[in-house]
Amino acid sequence: MVSARSRFWILIGLVTISGFSQGMLLPLLAVILEKNGVSSSINGLHATGLYIGILISSPFMEKPLQRLGYKPIIMIGGALVFVSLALFPFWQALWFWFALRMLVGIGDQVLHFGTQTWITASAANESRGKSIAYYGLFFSVGFTLGPLMTNLLSISLYIPFLVSALLSLIVWSTMWFVRNEMPDHNDTTVYSTSSIKRFSRALKLGWVAFLPPLTYGFLEATLHGIFPVYGMRIGHDVNILSLIIPSFAAASLLSQIPLGALSDRIGRKKVILFVVAGGMVAFLFAAFFEHSTLWLFVTFALGGLFVGSLFSLGISYMTDLLPKELLPAGNIMCGMAFSLGSIAGPFLSGIVIDLFPGLSFFYIIVGLLLLVFISTASKRNPQVQHLST
Repeated sequence: MVSARSRFWILIGLVTISGFSQGMLLPLLAVILEKNGVSSSINGLHATGLYIGILISSPFMEKPLQRLGYKPIIMIGGALVFVSLALFPFWQALWFWFALRMLVGIGDQVLHFGTQTWITASAANESRGKSIAYYGLFFSVGFTLGPLMTNLLSISLYIPFLVSALLSLIVWSTMWFVRNEMPDHNDTTVYSTSSIKRFSRALKLGWVAFLPPLTYGFLEATLHGIFPVYGMRIGHDVNILSLIIPSFAAASLLSQIPLGALSDRIGRKKVILFVVAGGMVAFLFAAFFEHSTLWLFVTFALGGLFVGSLFSLGISYMTDLLPKELLPAGNIMCGMAFSLGSIAGPFLSGIVIDLFPGLSFFYIIVGLLLLVFISTASKRNPQVQHLST
């Protein structure tokens, strides 16, 4: 059996390939459905399948983990992902692909729950933050590389799915060398369901902190799931779009740690307002110069530098706003907000593109960021307890 350090990197590898599969599926299926004549509203609705799977599986994770341990849970999640990916090419039916998207979402959520809990439970207190930083970083790396698989469509419809399934299988197979461990009850209580009263109180106190995760989910799913459709309609080549889309996530890798450190010094609210304002400017420029490939690269990268850190900033802001006894409920609600944004983004954007074909896709994003800016600015500053620690 492998050492604890080797186990850590095996778990990180699983997270990377999970990000890769998610980053591939959204633009890949969007391009295929668009070429098959599916409307953008149906295309957007179809893209929600992944996040519906994530959302519906979230409340049912803790008890199986307590009963089976980390390794079986992770292997079940990973197996769901690579088997589902391998099945995509064999039957091109909308309902079948939607079901497979949901299965991939469920598998990814199971895998993430197991790996994230194991990493946080086994890491030393002084290195836990660094370990989670690696976790988020490598997921983003996988998510950045995933859209490149759309280039393989020129060879065959089967190739992107089968290559992704094979990579997932190879990384998943390394888990056979890891010894199972059973979690301590305290390591999973953060994921357990809270009472309606606790959720209501968390929402009342920290509602503004749930907007950044919701917005990030909206952006991530929309840019990967609907922008390829819009990009082809305004004349861009599929292969170019597959390179433009990852520039958002790639740029966010550069700014996450600096923005997090800045928020520790000057406060979460100021940094969130700054990045949301920067995101509005970036996507306004994208709307003005959407026919230019170069400008789309630049504006997507600028957008990623600013708003690519909204999810982590939202979680940090939530910890400032909520008392310690409500942090478990707050963490669950941040995840739910992300999933809801991911579900709403492609569907609503697809409808707007269908109803207003002359309206730039990017105005939808600018409008959402403006609402978040106004809502955040209207929130009174809390008595921040965590910034001084």
